[in-house]
Amino acid sequence: MGQGGRPVDRRTRELAQAGEDTALLAQLLAVSGDGLARLDQVARAGPVLAGRAYLLPEGGPPQALPPNVLMQRALIDSRLFLLAVGPTEEIAALDQALAARKARVIPLPDDLPADPAELGRHLESRRASIEARGKAARAELDALSEQQGIAAALGELTLAAWLVTHVPELPVTEHFAWVTGWCADADDSRLRAALDARNLHYLLRFTPAPTDAVPPSVMRNPAWARPFEVFGRLMGVPGTSEADPSMLLALVAPLMFGFMFGDVVQGLVLAILGYVVRDRLPALRLLIPGGLVAVAFGFAFGSVFAREDVIPALWVHPLGEPLTVLGTALGFGVIVILLGLLLNALQYHWRGELAKWAATEAGLLVAYLGIVGSFVDARLLWALPGGVAWMLAGSALIEPGDRLGSLGHAAGESLERLLQLGVNTVSFVRVGAFALAHAGLSTAVVGIADASGPPTGRCS
Repeated sequence: MGQGGRPVDRRTRELAQAGEDTALLAQLLAVSGDGLARLDQVARAGPVLAGRAYLLPEGGPPQALPPNVLMQRALIDSRLFLLAVGPTEEIAALDQALAARKARVIPLPDDLPADPAELGRHLESRRASIEARGKAARAELDALSEQQGIAAALGELTLAAWLVTHVPELPVTEHFAWVTGWCADADDSRLRAALDARNLHYLLRFTPAPTDAVPPSVMRNPAWARPFEVFGRLMGVPGTSEADPSMLLALVAPLMFGFMFGDVVQGLVLAILGYVVRDRLPALRLLIPGGLVAVAFGFAFGSVFAREDVIPALWVHPLGEPLTVLGTALGFGVIVILLGLLLNALQYHWRGELAKWAATEAGLLVAYLGIVGSFVDARLLWALPGGVAWMLAGSALIEPGDRLGSLGHAAGESLERLLQLGVNTVSFVRVGAFALAHAGLSTAVVGIADASGPPTGRCS
């Protein structure tokens, strides 16, 4: 409902009609000096007489017209206008006769000025006022349409009308199907192209998902990260508010693999093997980045096909400095764990629970940084009790109900999670252990080969 109790759509139509009428009056005014009656005088012909202005259809007025009505015709831009003045009863009869011929009555405003020089300015002012009110009414109508979903409803009605008109004409066979479901594409271009390529007849519509539906998740990663989606799928497809670790794994996994099996020739062989079988065994595409990183670590370790005397090591020989290798693996694990904690914060942000993360999970991050930082500076160990106190206080504040029970539950959970983080961090030492084992096995193989001596047979 709009202003004055009238529906806004009706008011919009009325203002549009009034604007057209004002434009027609301006056209009449432009020729009124050529012997045409003045519009203000026609408008004030009453009370015994009445005045009208008409826009006539093609063919002009009917032959039989009231005899006591004075009429003037004006042809303007191929349109025929009619000004009429006569007794009120006969003007009413003229209205009926012209209405039957679909003539249009142009209302004459009562406030037209008597001064001919003022008529033009008055009509222009009236037109501007009507245009301004029309814009306001259309804006109000657009807002109501957006609020009530009128465009979507009209679209549904149009679709229903199309189905009623066309679907009964489609042959119903075993090849006719109605398919609904989820689609991973943002638009219908690829699906339309596939259907058109097969010359199929179809009606395709992409509609918004229901508000109460939980859409399935789709991983969208660049081509270089897609092979690593297999690791994320082992724990289930991430939800819409969960982080997809594929791109992070595409960096971490090859680094771990190359660190454990660093050798120039062996890494190159693995990369070539992964490239050759990439189409037949897509899972082995992981060997390509892993092998290339193994080549890089082979140069760092000075290892060429299990020999360490071919090229100099750009960094260290693993067996020569085992603590450096183990410490590097441990530091790498710390970085990976910290990235996981930051991804957890990002997931809280996506769920709109960043304040909850700041009250609880942030304390876990501070405590973990205190543990790992204490190896650099023992004073940083004070962050451990500070982070635990942070977690306990935050959990007690945000949990409703039994504060003491919430505090006890948070204490047990914080202890368990800190132990898990510690164990997971230490477990990265195994990466260094694998690197040492690979170097040791390579040394053993080379030693056995050297001990066996040269071949006993000789070609003459």
